[in-house]
Amino acid sequence: MDDRSLVIACGALAWEIMALIRANGWDRIEVQCLPADWHNKPQLIPDGVRRKIHEARGRYDPIFVAYGDCGTGGMLDAMLEEEGVERIGGAHCYQFFAGEEEFLALHDAEPGTFYLTDYLAKHFETLILKGMGIDKHPELESMYFGNYKKLVYLAQTEDEAITDLARAAADRLGLEFEFRFTGYGGLEPILSKAQTTGAGAH
Repeated sequence: MDDRSLVIACGALAWEIMALIRANGWDRIEVQCLPADWHNKPQLIPDGVRRKIHEARGRYDPIFVAYGDCGTGGMLDAMLEEEGVERIGGAHCYQFFAGEEEFLALHDAEPGTFYLTDYLAKHFETLILKGMGIDKHPELESMYFGNYKKLVYLAQTEDEAITDLARAAADRLGLEFEFRFTGYGGLEPILSKAQTTGAGAH
């Protein structure tokens, strides 16, 4: 058996996860990612994560999942309960980056809010405009975003270039822009746990 823990992660979190691992010198974590664009096809997530779990059984102990519910309507949590595998808390990455209390306050203040993380800001055109088909069918934009009023950029890093991309995304969608620095939120605790509970940890 490998003496490392396994973290099965959404590809949209890969950069942040690897940044935390490098910053903390964590050497007992193996990371395997599933495609980031599954956010647009959440029905694929539960079975995809289950396959990764089954492939890893007997090789890694423990196994963690770095996903929110991500639009699976509880199907991911139901599968993980069957498999006895823990995931990071929160409905989606916005919530565990911001923290539950702050995220709920943001939502209550303006329910019509669209959220970006560092990754989504950097890949806004690919994941949002192209991924949702807006580039080819502009009429879809009002269907997807007609009820939104604000874009909140939940920043993991204080990088002016990424902030400019997030601001440009807000301008592109005609939304009010707000910057909130969150850091890595709930990602760090679960990765720390993965580091300290691996078979070879001491």
